[in-house]
Amino acid sequence: MTLNRPGERAAMLWTFTVLLFCIWLSLGMTSIVMQSQPELWIETNYPKAPWENITLWCKSPSRISSKFLLLKDKTQMTWIRPSSKTFQVSFPIGALTKSNAGLYRCCYWKETGWSEPSKALELEAPGQLPKPIFWIQAETYPLTGCNVNILCHGWLQDLVFMLFKEGYAEPVDYQIPTGTVAIFSIANMTPESEGVYICRTHIQMLPTLWSEPSNPLKLIVAGLYPKPTLTAYPGPIMAPGESLNLRCQAPIYGMTFALIRLEDLKKSFYRKRPIKNEAYFFFRDLKIHDAGHYLCFYYDGSYRGSLLSDILKIWVTDTFPKTWLLAQPSPVVQMGQNVSLWCRGPADGVGLALYKKGEDKPLQLLDTTSIDDESFFLNNVTYSDAGIYSCHYLLSWKTSIRMTSHNTVELVVVDKPPKPSLSAWPSTMFKLGKAITLQHQVPHPVLEFSLEWEERATFQKFLVDGDFIISNAEGKGTETYSCSYRIESHPNIWSDRSEPLKLMGPAGFLTWNYVLNEAIRLSLIMQLVALLLVVLWIRWKCRRLRIREAWLLGTAQGVTMLFIVTALLCCDILPKPVISASPPIRGQKLQIRCKGWLAGMEFVLYKEGVQEPVQQLHAVGREAFFTIQRMEDKDEGNYSCRTHTEKRPFKWSEPSEPMELVIKEMYPKPFFKTWASPVVTPGARVTFNCSTPQQHMSFILYKDGSEIASSDRSWASPGASAAHFLIISVGTGDGGNYSCRYYDFAIWSEPSDPVELVVTEFYPKPTLLAHPGPVVLPGKNVTLRCQGAFQGMRFALLQEGTQVPLQFQSTSGNSADFLLHTVRAEDSGNYSCVYYETTMSNRGSHLSKPIMIWVTDAFPKPWLFAEPSSVVPMGQNVTLWCRGPVHGVGYILHKEREATSVQLWGSTSNDGAFPITNISGANIGRYSCCYHPDWTSPIKIQPSNTLELIVTGLLPKPSLLAHPGPIVAPGENMTFQCQGELPDSTFVLLKEGTQQPLEHQSPSGYRADFWMPAVRGDDSGIYSCVYYLDSAPFAASNHSDFLEIWVTDKPPKPSLSAWPSTMFKLGKDITLQCRGPLPGVEFVLEHDGEEAPQQFSEDGDFVINNVEGKGIGNYSCSYRLQAYPDIWSEPSDALELVGAAGPAAQECTVGNIVRSSLIVVVVVALGVVLAIEWKKWPRLRTRDSETDGRDQTIALEECNQEGEPATNTSSPSSVSQGTSVELPVPV
Repeated sequence: MTLNRPGERAAMLWTFTVLLFCIWLSLGMTSIVMQSQPELWIETNYPKAPWENITLWCKSPSRISSKFLLLKDKTQMTWIRPSSKTFQVSFPIGALTKSNAGLYRCCYWKETGWSEPSKALELEAPGQLPKPIFWIQAETYPLTGCNVNILCHGWLQDLVFMLFKEGYAEPVDYQIPTGTVAIFSIANMTPESEGVYICRTHIQMLPTLWSEPSNPLKLIVAGLYPKPTLTAYPGPIMAPGESLNLRCQAPIYGMTFALIRLEDLKKSFYRKRPIKNEAYFFFRDLKIHDAGHYLCFYYDGSYRGSLLSDILKIWVTDTFPKTWLLAQPSPVVQMGQNVSLWCRGPADGVGLALYKKGEDKPLQLLDTTSIDDESFFLNNVTYSDAGIYSCHYLLSWKTSIRMTSHNTVELVVVDKPPKPSLSAWPSTMFKLGKAITLQHQVPHPVLEFSLEWEERATFQKFLVDGDFIISNAEGKGTETYSCSYRIESHPNIWSDRSEPLKLMGPAGFLTWNYVLNEAIRLSLIMQLVALLLVVLWIRWKCRRLRIREAWLLGTAQGVTMLFIVTALLCCDILPKPVISASPPIRGQKLQIRCKGWLAGMEFVLYKEGVQEPVQQLHAVGREAFFTIQRMEDKDEGNYSCRTHTEKRPFKWSEPSEPMELVIKEMYPKPFFKTWASPVVTPGARVTFNCSTPQQHMSFILYKDGSEIASSDRSWASPGASAAHFLIISVGTGDGGNYSCRYYDFAIWSEPSDPVELVVTEFYPKPTLLAHPGPVVLPGKNVTLRCQGAFQGMRFALLQEGTQVPLQFQSTSGNSADFLLHTVRAEDSGNYSCVYYETTMSNRGSHLSKPIMIWVTDAFPKPWLFAEPSSVVPMGQNVTLWCRGPVHGVGYILHKEREATSVQLWGSTSNDGAFPITNISGANIGRYSCCYHPDWTSPIKIQPSNTLELIVTGLLPKPSLLAHPGPIVAPGENMTFQCQGELPDSTFVLLKEGTQQPLEHQSPSGYRADFWMPAVRGDDSGIYSCVYYLDSAPFAASNHSDFLEIWVTDKPPKPSLSAWPSTMFKLGKDITLQCRGPLPGVEFVLEHDGEEAPQQFSEDGDFVINNVEGKGIGNYSCSYRLQAYPDIWSEPSDALELVGAAGPAAQECTVGNIVRSSLIVVVVVALGVVLAIEWKKWPRLRTRDSETDGRDQTIALEECNQEGEPATNTSSPSSVSQGTSVELPVPV
């Protein structure tokens, strides 16, 4: 925010103190008078020895209290519990010394805790009174003549208060009040009343003993000049991030202007001193906290101010404030009557428009001059006026705020009100001992409902809310019912009757439990008769047996009679229950627990000396909790409890053992909590915090009533005491009920409230359902049913964002119903539940799947979109998605001007898919969707946004151009021109990656200009356009050629690569390829070390040779648009070329090194072989000489064989038959 704040801000705030206080009171805001703040003063034995015996008195303002607390220097000093409740107590201080000097405050005990502290009293060294506190209290609007009260608090009784004004030697006023506060009134303030004031006090009998002067207070007079006007530009409703100018204009030049926001007067005070008679307060980047009520004024150099301007409310929001539409006198109107539609909205100074569903243009308009009436009138209504109406804001400025949902009013024009609907909950079949609620539903307000019995036409019942409870006593509920109603505007006209509804079920109070009990009773009587016959037979046998055997039979007879008596007692007397309670505390609530042995019993609490039962309850499971709301002395005594059956005749249990309740004096209970939620997963870290305002206390931690840890007192740190008990890694055995207490040497505190630590993930997770549904009207009830997998568990309901579970419930079954009574908007949120066992360390289940509860008068508006886009080529597939935040409901897809609709029931998901395959011209049109709950609910259902489904490929494609070009600097304006082939068309601008069209236009010619002001980086992308004829809407043309737009100060940098590689080879060149994202550009290549660019190219290919090694180095490239030769892109990333210099240079590559190494190895290996052979040469020469003669003999034989051919050619086998000769061959 760019504002010229004053340098002397603290002085300015003091200067305008009177003004700001008068503003608070004139607007009806809370006064600065703390009614709950106690009063603190001093009592001393002046004038003899005023500093030797000091007593501080603390007085509560309007109520008596049982405890008072004195604080010194923000730490606890002492607290007093008087013998009886009183409104003031004394704290003896004694002689004033350096050790007990300081700042003192006092508090008193209220029902909800300690009150706010009193004003600070500063006791300093002896010889001077405490400095008084000085403040003002304005009574009327800050005009000339405003009455101002100046209050001076002096801390002592019967002081003399003096009021001094700067520039005057004598006091301007003095007072001697009976209390500790003096009120100096300045009536009818004038400019002469301005100035700096201070207050001092002195003791009446010691006029020389003065207090320090109070802080100075400067008073000014406002309202001497005419009031200015405050206006907002462009308007009072803006989105976060947008700019706003607040203009304050006055009829006088040369003034200093001030702007204030009433929600934060001290921090939002801005001033400017312009040359002209107006000042602009500019908000460059609006934030949510800038919203509020603004006003301005102006003042001269002497701080004489003007009247305040009218209050201007500024909205800073993402969505428009919601408007409300009401029909008066009723939405059900008779033909020819008049009706007034009242539009209500929180935004001031904004026009309103009335719309009717199915019509694009508004029916009526209200501008800012006539907005005070805020009513749209429909005179002499007819059937054509019936329909659904809504009211919207009518803005005269441009903003990016989204339109929010608006409530609608359905206007019904009838000769007679329409008939209602009648339903039964939970069903139309009576169950044993249960009642049925008949619910009447009408979509508009009703004066009175009437319920009629068709079998008894003269019998009727009348109710306002329409819920009739029907019982089946003596079978009288099983009849046929119907209902009617009348409205307030026409109380003498009743509507038609609803459709009849038949209730069925068994009659009377006869239940299966009663039948079973009678059968058991008859069986016991038959058994007793049989036992009596056995006893008579035994006595008859005794006459014929001897004495010993008779004695044995007599014993058996006694045992049998004992069994009979026991059976009789067991038939009518139940086991006695167990009673228990925590230690009673005076003034606190006490719960008495009575635990029985059978489920479904009634519990009765008795007190000794009182004949009638104290309380009666129905059990939850096998136990009941009796509550004494406030424990007093009269509640002390001996208590016992009994149980009995639910149905008559009652069967009673024995009384429990008596329990004595005696109130003992104890410290208040400590504050006990966990730093995180008490419902944890295994392995989590849990910290218990037990704290108390008392000092130097020891703490004990209990689990299920047993002590498990303790913490000794700490004398080092003054102030409140606290202990932290840590469980590093929670296991399944760590669950249970935890509590804590603290104590000093002799006195114990009350036990803290228990914290139930539940360790989850041991049992399967439950299911959580809402009845009647997850969307509830404000003020109604909703029941959350948590269904578990096991019986006899304890259930807990949790809400997201709260650490402590909302409700606990113990049941004998496997489910629990949690009632949220009279829900409000803040009850909306995600709820989940968990169940756990109370006998095995609170081992719990997994958390249920969360369910979202909406408290509203209308379903949240769903959102309809198309995937991949709402502009689809002919023959392709598209899916219409309807999504909303409400779970467990279905969706309905509507197409404009078609009566049928496509339904999708998605009770387990939060979205609905409507696929359309092989799209054609029959699928084009406008679509919307809405929720379709499967329960009966009066909550309004809002339609989603309207989606236009456009099919392309039916007309010739258009052309798309961008001006000034495809590259635009941020903040500049840009225009797309879409040129079509046919007149009277609607043009649509599209952007790749967006599911909805950007803009529609219907020009008179062949071209549409789409203007985009102040483009940003987000506007970069690929654009195209289509068009369709107004006579055949949504049957569109082919896409234009795609046009890529860049919003940047510089075009994006290109990429640079080398082909075939970045290594020069002998006699080979390298081609550098520079590529950019835009067409129609010229590339330039730069080489490090060279000032001028090396090469230019239009295709981006640069050939580099390495003559004399000049091709080696780092290269980069850039480009410029041929249409904009002065705009160059950023250079590409550097690319390095390597290699040796000269055309005949030897290449030193890895391959050459390997080949050279192999040649060296081969040469060395040959040298080694030659050396070895050289060493063997003398031996071979000797063997050659020995075989020379043998060789000559062989040669002669071969010659002889050649001379005799006949002998050698006789047969082929002759050679094999001859003698074989082995010839030695030298190596």
